[in-house]
Amino acid sequence: MKKVCEALFVVELPVTNPVLIFALAMVIFLVAPLLMNKLKVPGLIGLIIAGIIVGPNGLGVLDRDPTIVLLGTVGLLYIIFIAGLEIDLDGFKKYRNRSFVFGLLSFTIPFILGTGLGLFLQYSIPASILLGSLLGSHTLLAYPIASRLGISKNKAVTTTVGGTIMTDTLALLVLAVIAGMKQDELTITFWLQMFVSLSLFVIIVLFGVPLIARSFFRNMSSQGSMEYLFVMAILFVCAFFATIAGVEPIIGAFLAGLALNRLIFEQGPLMNRIKFVGNAIFIPFFLLSVGMLMDFRVLIEEPKAWLVALSIVLFVNFGKAFAAWISGNIYSYSKDEIKLMYGLSIPQAAATLAATLVGFELGLFNLATVNGVIIMILVTCLIGPYMVEKYSRKIAQYEEEQPYEPSIAPERILIPLSNPKTIESLLDLAFIIKTPTSNEPLYPISVVQSNGGAEAAKVAEAEKMLGHAVMYASGADIPIRLLTRVDHNPASGIIRAITDTRISMVIVGWNGKLSTSQKILGGVLDQVLQQTNEMMVVSKISHPLNTTKRIVLILPSMISRKRGFKESIRVVKKIANQLGASVLGVVVKGDQYFYEKLLNKEKPDIELVLETVEKWGDLEENYYHRFKDGDLVVVISARRGTIAWHPYLEKLPKKLAETTSESFLVIFPEEEENVDLRGTRGTTLPITVLPSREYD
Repeated sequence: MKKVCEALFVVELPVTNPVLIFALAMVIFLVAPLLMNKLKVPGLIGLIIAGIIVGPNGLGVLDRDPTIVLLGTVGLLYIIFIAGLEIDLDGFKKYRNRSFVFGLLSFTIPFILGTGLGLFLQYSIPASILLGSLLGSHTLLAYPIASRLGISKNKAVTTTVGGTIMTDTLALLVLAVIAGMKQDELTITFWLQMFVSLSLFVIIVLFGVPLIARSFFRNMSSQGSMEYLFVMAILFVCAFFATIAGVEPIIGAFLAGLALNRLIFEQGPLMNRIKFVGNAIFIPFFLLSVGMLMDFRVLIEEPKAWLVALSIVLFVNFGKAFAAWISGNIYSYSKDEIKLMYGLSIPQAAATLAATLVGFELGLFNLATVNGVIIMILVTCLIGPYMVEKYSRKIAQYEEEQPYEPSIAPERILIPLSNPKTIESLLDLAFIIKTPTSNEPLYPISVVQSNGGAEAAKVAEAEKMLGHAVMYASGADIPIRLLTRVDHNPASGIIRAITDTRISMVIVGWNGKLSTSQKILGGVLDQVLQQTNEMMVVSKISHPLNTTKRIVLILPSMISRKRGFKESIRVVKKIANQLGASVLGVVVKGDQYFYEKLLNKEKPDIELVLETVEKWGDLEENYYHRFKDGDLVVVISARRGTIAWHPYLEKLPKKLAETTSESFLVIFPEEEENVDLRGTRGTTLPITVLPSREYD
């Protein structure tokens, strides 16, 4: 131990040991996004800030040596490649006119402002034009928020997504021209050579690569690692030949992404591998290396640097907002939709960094400009997600509410068991919810935590507990299929069982206690909730269910828009019908008559009374003391970041456990299977970015 401590204290800065460099980088890649997530800030910002702190212009822990530069260059190409893969070509075709107009405006207005700024600051013409193109492009960083909130098909969203093709393509085209101009005089020969070489290169990549790829995927479809290596070979070969064609490697990477766009499915395993490796290693190295370029001393020593930074931030915000306003008025979009378009198109993220780094390496930009662009990226990455979440919620609230029909799938109920005392109450609840005509068995599961030994004894104990479940279920003549899992993490065992067995609903018990104050239901249940989409019923039963006289149903604002809302209502009404209980519904900030009509549509018919409150505080103040003996409180809740989520919902289970001794259920409806993550490109975006006050 003494030698280890001595070794740590004698490490010279900057660190040169390759193992220690990589170890420090991995720690940064792990910790920085986690810290940013706590602050509701995109992880991209954390990695850039980490680069500023540990880089040569900060604490000097790491140097921007050839290793960092190499891995950063790979990350740069990776970002642009993924941009080409993610572009929605079909969506662009469908809304091509609107997307073309918005994309052209969204690029041209900031481009003119940026070019004018460069000329005003006495930059060279190529540098000014390149600065304008940086402001013209954008990254769909906040698009996953719109997708998660269920408005990805809104006309304003589709217009903005399609417009991204225009802005990205025009920005890269300008970069290609500027890079060529930097190497040669502006002669007719230069333009002819560039046109011929670039045209030939584009044709070969866009038509040749798909032919090769189709042949490869036909013959090697089952070889996962070979597929990934093939795609990487295409990426870097195209990037290299782009330099031979006289343009920057990122042009080749973008064209490679476009060429493979229709051959690599967005939700397929190959895309998952591509994004996993890029997001975990290469793209963070790129962001770290860019952060190392920033030097705050330049901002202190050169007042002009502040002018550059503030002007860039102001011009990009004005340009994007003006483009959204013009497009929105042309196509009669609402004010909220215009603000949403601005929020989607304002973030300048990794692609902008990539072009900035190329400009710096070409000698077109100085450190003051790089600093200004980085500050602009930090600001826009905060504004964009905030605007998108705020106005997506407003648009969703104003749109006609059309709850999703549940998907037709086998009714398979999983019941995780860990406490012998709750087995019977959980099974009773499952018996009530289970459709009588369904032939599917119930799936009780016990997960044994692996910790390096004695698993056999624990499995035997778990089987004994499951045996009691079999005996109890046999009395109800309900088929049972027992599941046992051994896993280091109990949540992982439950999640694997959900996937392996195609579970449609999870019924789980909760003791009302939290391991830490940040948790909603506790570590294991929170993990299962966050990593699954199936309906989850969390139960805290304090009295026999058959003694229930009344169900108090709590409905959050906009809960009717959730995919699994109708099925959740059917479950509640089924419980009420089986128990012979009346239902008192409390709608938080919603239309009472709309919900009354919606609830009465679902079978079976029950005695139902609805009331409304304007805010969550009113619910606590006016209803908690009215709970009676024999009441069953049922909350139809929402997972974090989805359309009906409110910060109070995460406090509600704990408050119910503390303020009442009555039984309660928290139902998390089924969610959309996949959230569209286009635009993230290696950045960790928090599930929610709005402060709590914005939800009221």
